[in-house]
Amino acid sequence: MTDRTLHIGLGNPMRRDDGVGPWLAGRLAEGGLRAREWPGDGSGLIDLFAAEPHIVLIDATRSGASPGTVHRLDAVRTLIPRPLFHNSTHEFGLAEAVEVARRLGQLPDSLIVLGIEGADFTFGAGLSPAVQGAAQRLKAELLGPTATR
Repeated sequence: MTDRTLHIGLGNPMRRDDGVGPWLAGRLAEGGLRAREWPGDGSGLIDLFAAEPHIVLIDATRSGASPGTVHRLDAVRTLIPRPLFHNSTHEFGLAEAVEVARRLGQLPDSLIVLGIEGADFTFGAGLSPAVQGAAQRLKAELLGPTATR
């Protein structure tokens, strides 16, 4: 990854743990990384994949793993399991966007997908304690020792 990597936080901050992507994108931007929230469905991501060479996607997951578990996938090399990233209120989410872009030959040079296992997807703001802790650890890891890049 380069310092020019675009970090994209997917999710809805008004569905508790589903907001972990936007929460983390905000903190990464404050730390000096290129980061943005992505509140819409996945179809618009395909255009970003074609325009940006290095992307990290951050989203909540619901796989049955312990809340706060971080799933890491190299989406250039690995198919994205649809059930893992299907918490969106939209039918066309992260997994669909990545796989359509793969079929169209529009994946970026590097595409890392980070999923944080959620516990609470009910209406309301705020992350559950396990997700908050995982997000804090991931923030520290992504910002690294030079948090003012």
